[in-house]
Amino acid sequence: MKILVINPGSTSTKMAVYEDETPILLRNITHTPEELAGFSDVIEQQDLRRQLVIDELRAADIPLDFDAVIGRGGLVKPISGGVYEINRRMLDDTLHGCVMHNHACNLGCLIAYEIAEEINRQQPNANGETPRCRSFIADPGVVDELSPLARISGSPLMPRICIWHALNQRAIARRFARGIGKEYEDLNLIICHLGGGISVAAHEHGKAIDANNALDGEGPFSPERAGSLPAADLIRLCFSGKYNEKQLLKRIAGKAGLNAHLGTNDLREIQKRIKNGDEHAKLIIDAMIYHVAKNVAAEAAVLCGNIDAILFTGGMAHSEYIISELRRRVGFLAPVYTFAGEDEMEALALNALAVLTGRREAKVYD
Repeated sequence: MKILVINPGSTSTKMAVYEDETPILLRNITHTPEELAGFSDVIEQQDLRRQLVIDELRAADIPLDFDAVIGRGGLVKPISGGVYEINRRMLDDTLHGCVMHNHACNLGCLIAYEIAEEINRQQPNANGETPRCRSFIADPGVVDELSPLARISGSPLMPRICIWHALNQRAIARRFARGIGKEYEDLNLIICHLGGGISVAAHEHGKAIDANNALDGEGPFSPERAGSLPAADLIRLCFSGKYNEKQLLKRIAGKAGLNAHLGTNDLREIQKRIKNGDEHAKLIIDAMIYHVAKNVAAEAAVLCGNIDAILFTGGMAHSEYIISELRRRVGFLAPVYTFAGEDEMEALALNALAVLTGRREAKVYD
């Protein structure tokens, strides 16, 4: 089975070609600020990014001939975890309806569907029923399996929602389970993704029954996110006249967290400062670690202390200092394991392969 994987980010588009479980092409197409400056909305970048993916395939002499194209899922309405066949309802919600945030991940399903349709126009299936090339998304950031208790906040006007690193967290959970000879569905896990945003989730027997809104306002602060903030102070800031809505949203996601405190979201640069004696930088990093650990410990209460393991993943999990400090603070709860980096491209490919080979059934987005 030949699978094309597309994973759009804010400043890059990752793409890969897999033959069954084997990657035969991996590319990270970077987009400069100048290149994107002419677009007022991320959805307007769709044609540009699709063409760049096709150009990379041509440069690698890989024909436009795939059994499936799978894209990173966007921020549509909350759905359960799994693989979804892209349909008109999903496309409409991405373009016009249920999109909650203007994020580059929304391009994933749009580009995947367009490329699959182009293949099907060029190479229609003989029986005229099943498309020659199918298009999917899998475990988007809006996967919502919260327990009824987790949804309730202190105000009925604002129920809790989760926007988290569902794809990578579930991929890491399955990898960990395979490594110990068990199934993901057999385990209770606390998983923390340490990236530009930080998500912490309690996984109970294959479902994330509690997870934070890592994109715009809950949980620990991160390199780019403010995390949970004092609500009354935030309201006063909104009416202070100092900032407009767009500027304040940037203070929640983007120009927040480490970026706001230290002027950069680059952990390597911050670590250099600390090595050179910057005590303020060390204080801010230690505070971030403190809040991450506090949120991990909170998920232990969700699982009533019945925890098989705590897993740390994401780019910041490469930092020995951060992981050692987190282990010191939460290691008493359960064994701690580290899976640095991300498994998103492989996870997407394997999800598509599972549907193509009949080991998993694609869900219908409705």
